[in-house]
Amino acid sequence: MATERNYAKGIWVLAAYIAAMAILYFWQWQDTDFKDYSNIALFIIVAVGIAICFFLIGMMVTYGGEESKLYGLKSISDKWPAVKKPDGHVRFRTKMIWTFGILILYFFLSNVSLYGISEGSIDIFAEFRAILAGANGSLMHLGIGPIVTGSIIMQLFSGAKIINLDLKKSEDKAVYQGVQKVLVLVMIFVESIPQVYGYLEPSTKGWMGDIGLGWSRVVIIGQLIFGSYLVFLMDEVISKWGIGSGISMFIAAGVSQSIFQGTLSWLPLGSDIADKYNFPVADPGKVPVGTLPKTWYILDNLQGGVRDLAGGGFETVFLAPPNPLVALLSTIVIFLVVAFAESTQIELPLSHAKARGARGRYPIRLIYASNIPVILMSALLANVNMFSLLLWNHEKISTIPYIGNNKWLGSFDPGSTSPSGGIAWYLSRVDGLQSWLLPLINFERYQGYVGGHDWWEILIHTAVYVTIMTLGSILFAKFWIETTNMGPEAVAKQIQDSGMRIPGFRRDPRILKKVLERYIPTVTVISGAFVGLLAALADMVGTVGSTSGTGVLLTVGIIIRLYEEIGKEQMMEMHPVLRGFFGKE
Repeated sequence: MATERNYAKGIWVLAAYIAAMAILYFWQWQDTDFKDYSNIALFIIVAVGIAICFFLIGMMVTYGGEESKLYGLKSISDKWPAVKKPDGHVRFRTKMIWTFGILILYFFLSNVSLYGISEGSIDIFAEFRAILAGANGSLMHLGIGPIVTGSIIMQLFSGAKIINLDLKKSEDKAVYQGVQKVLVLVMIFVESIPQVYGYLEPSTKGWMGDIGLGWSRVVIIGQLIFGSYLVFLMDEVISKWGIGSGISMFIAAGVSQSIFQGTLSWLPLGSDIADKYNFPVADPGKVPVGTLPKTWYILDNLQGGVRDLAGGGFETVFLAPPNPLVALLSTIVIFLVVAFAESTQIELPLSHAKARGARGRYPIRLIYASNIPVILMSALLANVNMFSLLLWNHEKISTIPYIGNNKWLGSFDPGSTSPSGGIAWYLSRVDGLQSWLLPLINFERYQGYVGGHDWWEILIHTAVYVTIMTLGSILFAKFWIETTNMGPEAVAKQIQDSGMRIPGFRRDPRILKKVLERYIPTVTVISGAFVGLLAALADMVGTVGSTSGTGVLLTVGIIIRLYEEIGKEQMMEMHPVLRGFFGKE
């Protein structure tokens, strides 16, 4: 009976796939000349992509067990290529070698260009490079985007109870993580195909030009898939064999590089870029990129001398982009604020149930959910920007009825990847003082920075961005602690298993849970609101190297956590009994 029911479900899935392909054919390719190899290549890629999606859906639909339908994908996720966990304890020295080795490999791959792309290709993730930890036009072009997007989808579905999994159970959690790995590969296809068929234009020279436009795009897609899956595997290597998180390490490495260049680079801007700014010097094209060399050059070459700072020099040095002094000061302030917040914590006293006199403390940090909520929120906004751009001017996607080329959803100026209107603009990043404060102070002089928007639109844009970053970070913080065993029940079990207890209370996990529920849920909300608001405010002031306030916030937190993780690993190396308390064995 169950076999017949599964067979019937399979027939329905096959019928749905045929119907989808029929709609796609009559909507897009009915009048297409399939003698052109580029059209055949696109049709094959889309057909295979839809087939994979329907196959995965069919695996879930035809699952007849009492558990969640996601168990239908368990047979696939269990066989999915992944990095094997170590059988025992990995020594500190080995972890450091793996961590820094993968980091060097990341820098190497970010400098390996995609073969066959033209110089005129558009980077639709230009504003989010610091968060996505990728390099435009390289094997790391997609960066951590597919990994984070897959995590966002799973967390939203889990939080909305669409996914019926109890993450406190080891089997359900294993299924959750396995399905997330499968979803990562799906998101690699979803993010790479529209970019190649619209913005990453193939070169017409050499071997790529000989095989035709269609197959050239297939080659580029293959490189993006290869590079993105390498990022996924490198993240797993660091998580299982190294120290910390691979995603965090890649973000910190990219942002640190941008901050260094934005502060100290002496390379000139060039006349093409300098023409966008009103530098009060004789030769604007020679103004350096870095904040400190730029400041020195302008003060040394200021028309009218240093005494004429009031004639435009003060504004250029301290406020005007790119890389003004206020951005450097903002970066330093963020570092100090995050360092202070990371050291702010509530400490619950603990004592050992058997070893009399053995005491300790369990810290509950102000930034309890770490910086992960900001990563997820920024990645979500990056995807909103990407799909808005695709809907606005992509050759195929922009023809979708009602939502394609809809200015209310988002409009873009020719050649730009930043929204200039619609919902996408209101959700976009407020990038520095020139995006809101300077136009509000003197609208006539600075309205060119805001693309012709009125002052009231600027105020709404600023308020919407700050609100969405704050509320979104709170939401993701709550999801994160539940999916990473940081909730009251999981922490209570961890303390119980380590043999510790809170003095004055019975050694019972239910009592520990009630005590922790007084702190953890509240601190989680405060943590999410704090990091989201701080990232938004940092974006509004601006940061050196155009890394975004979110990128600097993440980097500072990641470096502090990495330092603490290294100290923890050294403690466990010297005192193996501590491994049980930290949940390492």
